[in-house]
Amino acid sequence: MNREEQKVSVQIFGELHVIRGKGSEDYIRGLAALVDSRMREVAQKFPRLAAHQVAILVALNLADELTRLKEEHKTVMDLLGENEQR
Repeated sequence: MNREEQKVSVQIFGELHVIRGKGSEDYIRGLAALVDSRMREVAQKFPRLAAHQVAILVALNLADELTRLKEEHKTVMDLLGENEQR
């Protein structure tokens, strides 16, 4: 992954955004595509929600996934005896 800061224009939920990040252009576009896809899924299920409400639900869902994955990772590392005290 490229560690130089990139500036990439992406479309998320019908809006143009310029994203700056330390990843390749493809990586940043992939992240934007994931967020766009998730927002479209939520909007399809709940068509009366405003865009900001859709974004909040997506953010909460992604935060939940991240938290669960961190817990899973910790469990696996504990089982392997490789978890350091931090």
